[in-house]
Amino acid sequence: METEEISYEERIREHQIKIKQVFAEVGKIVVGQQYMVNRLLIGLFTGGHILLEGVPGLAKTLTVNTLSRVLDLNFQRIQFTPDLLPSDLIGTMIYNQASSAFEVKKGPIFSNMILADEINRSPAKVQSALLEAMQEKQVTIGETTYRLDLPFLVLATQNPVEQEGTYPLPEAQVDRFMMKVYIDYLKKADELEVMRRMSNMGYKNQVNQVLSKQDIFDIRSEINQVQISEMLEKYIIELVFASRRPSEYDLAEFANYIQFGVSPRASIALNLAAKAVAFFDERDYVLPEDIKEVAADVMNHRIILNYEAEADGVKTKDFVEAILRKVPIS
Repeated sequence: METEEISYEERIREHQIKIKQVFAEVGKIVVGQQYMVNRLLIGLFTGGHILLEGVPGLAKTLTVNTLSRVLDLNFQRIQFTPDLLPSDLIGTMIYNQASSAFEVKKGPIFSNMILADEINRSPAKVQSALLEAMQEKQVTIGETTYRLDLPFLVLATQNPVEQEGTYPLPEAQVDRFMMKVYIDYLKKADELEVMRRMSNMGYKNQVNQVLSKQDIFDIRSEINQVQISEMLEKYIIELVFASRRPSEYDLAEFANYIQFGVSPRASIALNLAAKAVAFFDERDYVLPEDIKEVAADVMNHRIILNYEAEADGVKTKDFVEAILRKVPIS
């Protein structure tokens, strides 16, 4: 019995070392985006999907593509445009003249990592087709339902610069994303390194595979074994309720700005993401700091402010920071 326990612990240790190697391998190509890689891995290892928002040119596509190669996962980038159809995403039935029968032609959704580039540029039908696949892990073509390849991770990007000709995601659909991650400009030293690398036309962006699909499933199982105390479970619930009833948590200054607080999906996402952070830090238990680290990414896109907040310049980020300051760990 003792040997099995040691063996299991050694396997966990090996996976934690490999996760650090994943960061190192991605860093061979992508400079200064460790935060984004961290959030993408949290989503992958907990079964959540990630919404990325940032101005063009911040290596969002390059990061996802590089990560898929390091993890040996199939990758598909789908550029969302106003004329995209659901069949362009999930596939369709085509007529085969040789066999005089209809055949299924599967779409790009049948992959492990999907980059939905500028998801807000496509109409509601296409967005719904993607979000249904995210939720159900399956699609229906004709009369047949097909299971998607696992692991299945959707990374959707939004361009915050241009708003003309876009179809903003409804709040109920944005809620399906585990986290919304804001990508900012690089530091000066990082951008200098990017310029040197990418302006070298002889530069080869080669990386080594670090994890296999089986490793990913094993890591998911190991993260599921990370312990979170009842006290911290209740702390998550208090954070969630503070976003819905700010007046009861000494946050009266925000009460007039909140239209809706976070949904129950936020409490689930906070629990899972905190466990992943603890696992990355080589712990088998969650600390309050783990919850606080992911709180903004989990809650930002789920809090809906009213027009008064916009007029007064109040941001959801300010509200989340205030919640973390005010809500005690009892």
